[in-house]
Amino acid sequence: MADSSMKKILLGGGAGYIGSSLVPVLLDHGYEVEVVDLLWFGNHLPKGVKVIQKDLFDMKKEEMAGFDAFIFLGGLSNDPMAEFSPSKNFVHNAALPAYLAYIAKQAGVKRYIYASSCSVYGYTENNLYNEDSPVTCGYPYGISKLQGERGVFQIQDDKFSVIALRQGTISGYSPRMRFDLIINTMFKTAMTTGKITINNPAIWRPLCDIRDIVSAYVRSVQAEPSLSGVFNIAAGNFTVGEVGDLVKMQVEKLTAKKIALEIKNVQDYRNYKVSIERARTSLGFQPLFSVRDTVEEIYQHLDLYGDFENDEFYNIRTFKKITW
Repeated sequence: MADSSMKKILLGGGAGYIGSSLVPVLLDHGYEVEVVDLLWFGNHLPKGVKVIQKDLFDMKKEEMAGFDAFIFLGGLSNDPMAEFSPSKNFVHNAALPAYLAYIAKQAGVKRYIYASSCSVYGYTENNLYNEDSPVTCGYPYGISKLQGERGVFQIQDDKFSVIALRQGTISGYSPRMRFDLIINTMFKTAMTTGKITINNPAIWRPLCDIRDIVSAYVRSVQAEPSLSGVFNIAAGNFTVGEVGDLVKMQVEKLTAKKIALEIKNVQDYRNYKVSIERARTSLGFQPLFSVRDTVEEIYQHLDLYGDFENDEFYNIRTFKKITW
């Protein structure tokens, strides 16, 4: 059952990749859940969940009243979307979360949980970064996620807890599936072409199975009322070359087919490793799933995907079709 301090939760942008996996788990824990979302990617939430289809900028404090926690999963979700429309990126990743925190606090919401990103760290040399390390990203997505963080923390006080989860690169199966994420993409190309392309094998990424990400949000909802702060969320740090090898071995094991590797040397402006000790000690976050587990979970849902090239699996393709 839900803990005594948090009972009713509103998710902004909660019908996307993360929300479609998170909402069922919150329901299983006994929380009352509602979602506000533009439904760009459809509605894959459990039947019976109240979903309001609207722009989050149109939310009023009266609509926030009665909720104990607000989880911000909205905005633009990756670098390709941010670079396609930098202006919309800064509006929806920087201004929007701050606006929603402002009205949430006015409405009496106790906790605001913000989906941030390890992209804020930018390009680092061979160091393990914690939440107090310098943030150096010079590209639209990472800058906007950091601005979103700073905006919501500006409103935090003793009666308004703010938790920002700096998420590593997420992969895995969700009812609202994506194939534009590192492991998911490698799986797709392995299945459709028999080959995995590694653009730069030396680049480091913190990775996390979506089931572990969901766990981090549950831990954030359940954390003691006074807790606020920024938390790195990942299962481990991997080179892209290592990820390719792990995906190759697991797909070969599952399909009994040989998968080839194509190694390139494409320059990348993101390279970072992170420590999750703060999340372990303050949130009780404990990642459980390996890269092999992620691949196996994607494979177990193979019959659901149909055409891997369907635009609905790729955020940037859907975004380009949308006119605001």
